[in-house]
Amino acid sequence: MSDEGLSLGWQRINGCPYDIGLALGRAGRDAVHRHLLPSPIWAEVTAPCHREAVATMAANTQHYFPAVWEELEGLADGLALPFQAVFAWNCRGDLLPHVPDGCTTLAIPGDNPLIAHNEDGLPFFSGHCFIAEVNPEQANGFMAFCYPGSIPGHTLAITRQGWVQAVNNLRLHDVTPTMPRMVLGRAALYQSTISEVIALLEQHPECGGFHFSLAEPGRAEVVSVEFGAGTLAKRALTTPAAHANHALFQPQGVAAQSITASSRDRQQRGEQLLAAGERVPLAILHDQQGDGLPILRLAADDPDQENTLATAVMCIEADGVAWRIYDRPNATPAYAGKLAFDPGR
Repeated sequence: MSDEGLSLGWQRINGCPYDIGLALGRAGRDAVHRHLLPSPIWAEVTAPCHREAVATMAANTQHYFPAVWEELEGLADGLALPFQAVFAWNCRGDLLPHVPDGCTTLAIPGDNPLIAHNEDGLPFFSGHCFIAEVNPEQANGFMAFCYPGSIPGHTLAITRQGWVQAVNNLRLHDVTPTMPRMVLGRAALYQSTISEVIALLEQHPECGGFHFSLAEPGRAEVVSVEFGAGTLAKRALTTPAAHANHALFQPQGVAAQSITASSRDRQQRGEQLLAAGERVPLAILHDQQGDGLPILRLAADDPDQENTLATAVMCIEADGVAWRIYDRPNATPAYAGKLAFDPGR
């Protein structure tokens, strides 16, 4: 695949966890040094006041998920940055409720369940993100959207076992984190089934908030999971639904959250379009016609400091996951294909 003229790159990565992290770091090094290090959000996340929380999460990551720890070590070396700062950046949503990670996900259950997703993030990373096609040694392979400086598993991914992941930020308060949510998202990609993913999340809910949309072969439902701040709630969706990065069904009073104007408006507009019968993924995810802030986020003055950097449409078919990834609206896909199921599944 050529990425000539595209704003979204493609990286093929093989090897052990450290080698994978090293390649991810090298792929994002220039953008991190040029754009992220001078930014206020980097300074806030890596501030000394978070040192104790970061140390706790580091010890738990090394103990429970040594392969992810090794990948983070490689990431830091590839970025040519101190490990503690890189690890803290990969804990950003556990340390702060207001990190600039947004996203909107569309779930359409059925015989061929579909998950579509707008990946919304820091605008200065536009043109620097990439799809990583990862084939680890002795572990499950996958492809995922990657930000410079971050491990996979917190955006969107398709695994060779056939299950699909899309992730939304939840801005939960009163979090006392013991495990980074992004480490859990990365560890999830080692799992073979949705049931294994949920079991993993249930073991470590003391983290910042995430929402996972999950689909797999042989299951018509799309599984919707909200977790963080010590809680986990899940639903099996049997009708189309939208999720715009705030908790919708965690038990009331369990975890306080912030709902930004953009998050509220995107949720309302997505539900409005679904109620009107719209089922075309791009008609929803690239919509800018609502009364409030748009689902497709292109404004330089976005109030959450987020822009839509990519849109993915992922459909589970009989022999694999058919996927399309767009790096801009009103264009042909930047990349498209079908990821065949691992025959060893």
